[in-house]
Amino acid sequence: MLKKILIGLVVVVVAVLGLAMTQPDSFQVQRTITINAPPEKVIGYLNDFHAWQAWSPWEKLDPNMQRNFEGPASGVGSAYGWSGNDDVGQGRMEITENVVPNKVGIKLGFIKPFEAHNTTVFTLVPQTHGTLVTWTMSGPSPFITKLMGLFVSMDKMIGKDFEKGLAQLKEVAEK
Repeated sequence: MLKKILIGLVVVVVAVLGLAMTQPDSFQVQRTITINAPPEKVIGYLNDFHAWQAWSPWEKLDPNMQRNFEGPASGVGSAYGWSGNDDVGQGRMEITENVVPNKVGIKLGFIKPFEAHNTTVFTLVPQTHGTLVTWTMSGPSPFITKLMGLFVSMDKMIGKDFEKGLAQLKEVAEK
């Protein structure tokens, strides 16, 4: 009986690992919101990492989080590093593209709780009554991400944070 259980367990593990290998090699998470403010105002909260404390969904998760800023105050070359509790982990962002007032591109590197290298892009499109802001994160899906994706998708894990962050960005930019 024990032998049958072990064989069944091995079959399940092999099936899960095999299924994980068939998952896509990359991921993308994207959310959009309309903000009743001009793009010139909204982009100021995106291309200056000092302003992220006012709206980022992760800033208030660790009151003792350590932050460091490098490079220019805003725009290309501006960098932001953080280290905090398990909720925020450790990582670094650097602005690699800044097309005022329409786009901010960011190289995003996570160190803890696991290493990952992704790209984040904010696009701003003027609307009749404000700005359509789209927040996109994309990156490779190494095997561990593929395995986790069988149980919970990156979109579900991170999408809610993007929604919260965009809602907070809307709140501060509309003041």
